[in-house]
Amino acid sequence: MEHIVIIGNGISGVTLARHIRKLSDKKITIISSESDYFFSRTALMYVYMGHMKFEHIQPYENNFWKKNRIELVNGYVEKVLPDQKTVSLSNGSKIAYDTLVIATGSKPNKFGWPGQDLEGVQGLYSKQDLDKLEQNAPNNKICKRAVIVGGGLIGIEMAEMLRSRDIPVTFLVRESSFWNGVLPNGESEMINEHIREHHIDLLLDTNLKEILSDENGRAKAVVTDKGETIACDVVGLTAGVTPNIDFLKNSGIELGKGIKVNRMLQTNIEDIYAIGDCAEQHEAIGLRRPIEAVWYTGRMMGETLAQTLCGNPTEYNPGHWFNSAKFLDIEYQTYGWVFSERNKKEYEEHFHWRHPKEKLCITIAFHKDTHEFLGINNFGIRLRHELFDRWLNEKRSVEYVLEHLKDANFDPELYETYEEAIVSKFNQDFHQNIRPKKKSWKRILNLA
Repeated sequence: MEHIVIIGNGISGVTLARHIRKLSDKKITIISSESDYFFSRTALMYVYMGHMKFEHIQPYENNFWKKNRIELVNGYVEKVLPDQKTVSLSNGSKIAYDTLVIATGSKPNKFGWPGQDLEGVQGLYSKQDLDKLEQNAPNNKICKRAVIVGGGLIGIEMAEMLRSRDIPVTFLVRESSFWNGVLPNGESEMINEHIREHHIDLLLDTNLKEILSDENGRAKAVVTDKGETIACDVVGLTAGVTPNIDFLKNSGIELGKGIKVNRMLQTNIEDIYAIGDCAEQHEAIGLRRPIEAVWYTGRMMGETLAQTLCGNPTEYNPGHWFNSAKFLDIEYQTYGWVFSERNKKEYEEHFHWRHPKEKLCITIAFHKDTHEFLGINNFGIRLRHELFDRWLNEKRSVEYVLEHLKDANFDPELYETYEEAIVSKFNQDFHQNIRPKKKSWKRILNLA
């Protein structure tokens, strides 16, 4: 019986295992040193905040794995030995494979800051990081202030977690506005306001220079490039992630920033594949980055590779870009491409609408010459993913999207709607006379 060994029990590896089992009777082993069972990484914050217990973020009962004949090995892989078709674990044992899939995810970036390895300095990615934060910042008596370094999604999650326990937070962001390498200016400025309204000390255009140690080897303060020293008990390093691939050096597997793979998710070595955050496409797919540390792309890679390994060779094709997140209590979704001013294409035109009082806004990107709809960012308004996917496939115009925007609204019943105000602003900005159509379930369900 063919033996498929998967290193890593995150969303990529576990999705792969589940779909292989649906399609075949192959022997499956998952190796992970992080946790005994798969858990939802995106829900770690809610455990710290008291909304859930850790067992609540495990999607499957513990007997699921035995029932589905998926063997779990709690161990750390030190080496991959392709010539022997084995992996070597830190406890000295070896596991043979017929097919190997590497799904080891990411690790927090460290940029050589003095003091970055002190006690009290940590990331927020793994179960171990959650346990560390519980020790380092159980309350505001032990942790009188935390400093978070890096203005991405993990940084704002960590800030929200700490504020839930009334721990003062200083947020160091090297950009001139929060996440403005990704978000257009209007959205980024709104999030700046929102962060400060949550009593988080947001320091923009500020870099970490050094972390100072106390006499016991614990962080006691940070020094910024502005010459300011900020006393703290915890330093959160959330300046992005990098593929977790150090153990593959000298393995013969081709590496770049991640593990180099083709569209079939194959490495340069026969019978070895890579999926998820650690995989790097030789050539980027469309406007996507070669490495995408995103939950849903990891899941899609697992689903795709399962087809290939079970006799149905399938190229990885993630389709149109989409993502979702939360900025404290503002929900964010993006469909298609809406680039920041720093990364905007020369053909890209933006329309921005913001509510005069509430933290609600949208930005629509479209081609300035053809008016083809390119993408939308929405904050605080829920919109239907499948409709925007369809409109992108159909290459609809921005006028068509605005005319049918009521179809896309996915907010619960009795929520206030804003399509009239949005379309009115577009008409004013672009000298148009678009009139929104009434919502139609025939169109939504593609029956019209």
